[in-house]
Amino acid sequence: MKIVAWNIRQGGGSRILKIAKSLLTYHADILVISEFHNTKSGSTLKSKLNDAGYTFQHSTTEPRKNTVLIASKIDGDFATYYNRIALFPEGIVSITFEDFIIYGVYLPHKKKHQLFEFLMEEINNEKAGIIIGDYNSGINFLDQKGDSFWYTEYFPKFLEAGYLDAFRVIHDDKKEYSWYSHQGNGFRYDHCWLHKTLVSSVKDCYFSHVERENKISDHSIMVLELDF
Repeated sequence: MKIVAWNIRQGGGSRILKIAKSLLTYHADILVISEFHNTKSGSTLKSKLNDAGYTFQHSTTEPRKNTVLIASKIDGDFATYYNRIALFPEGIVSITFEDFIIYGVYLPHKKKHQLFEFLMEEINNEKAGIIIGDYNSGINFLDQKGDSFWYTEYFPKFLEAGYLDAFRVIHDDKKEYSWYSHQGNGFRYDHCWLHKTLVSSVKDCYFSHVERENKISDHSIMVLELDF
């Protein structure tokens, strides 16, 4: 199974056809697209993906808000969480399969929200999870050179709950960034944390930077490959 996650920047706009073309080159089973907008460009993207076999699609319905679209070739039970999250409920969408659940996330940058708290509650009560997408945070001095991340205290809590960083499982303490500021400072905002029972299935977790370098988006693509 291959899962591709990408922040497409503010809904994609005029870049949407290039975004669709880029996504399809990965031949993934599941796509997790953050900063998706339910607008005309969003409808175009969903149509292109549907034509390519991603017939199971789900996102929140809020127009022009940064939300998450999960598009899958594999059927599952989709969920949104408007009745359970007070601030930025559009930031998490999930799809449940028989043996695990995928949370597609867009966690707002340096804003007060309750999404980390919600995820901690979910992963302590649900089946094995994969939490993948744009966290807009990370571990200070590891996922960035400095210490400006908000919510960094939740990453040790993921470890305590039995979750591991798939990128670190493969690459240990390698410094690699998925977004750069105008000043050239790098940040690994995009992550995939998964339950320890799934770690033995991880074949690879890596970033593709060519799309960011070609300005199709300002984020690099993250790819998770699993042996099932």
